[in-house]
Amino acid sequence: MEELPQILLDNYNILKPRIEARLLDFKNVMKDDYFYELCYCLCTPQSKAENAKIVQEKLEAKDFYNTRFDPTDILREPKHYIRFHNQKAKRLLFAIDNFSEVLKILNESSNQYDKRDKISTIVNGFGMKESSHYLRNIGYTGLAILDRHILKHLYLCGLYDSVPKASSTKQYLAVEKRFIEFADQVNIPIDQLDLLFWSYETGEILK
Repeated sequence: MEELPQILLDNYNILKPRIEARLLDFKNVMKDDYFYELCYCLCTPQSKAENAKIVQEKLEAKDFYNTRFDPTDILREPKHYIRFHNQKAKRLLFAIDNFSEVLKILNESSNQYDKRDKISTIVNGFGMKESSHYLRNIGYTGLAILDRHILKHLYLCGLYDSVPKASSTKQYLAVEKRFIEFADQVNIPIDQLDLLFWSYETGEILK
């Protein structure tokens, strides 16, 4: 049976104003901050979101985009350690080089799905999940961010007999389709469900 567990429904009724406010924050992100949101999403895979946020803030404070320095030391700082810091430092530098291409895609009249597809191919370190995450964090809606927390909850809500896989593009799109259908079924926007599942797992509404 596909349904939202009562404990999550209760949490949603309590957290809905905060969730809506957080989504509004994303829509209000300034264009000058788009690059640093990209940095955040490059840092999050297999690392704590809180640590990635600290790194994002440090890079912005040091004007990383314009001064172009080696960010390795920031990423490997024990207080906010980012896994695979050497590789991610290279990806952050590469992001400076091709961010103008990302902006071109964002300025196109195409929908969020086409933008995601293009961004996932030009940003070194991005796949469907990271591209969805990035677009969500700068105000786009209707995209599934299929990390392990979300996949786990799709199983717990009865959509799958086991935790689904979303490693290939084909798998990702199939799971996203079911997630969107489920969101429509329970009458909660997919973007709000995402933050609800995340807050239940982590105890906070971050990004």
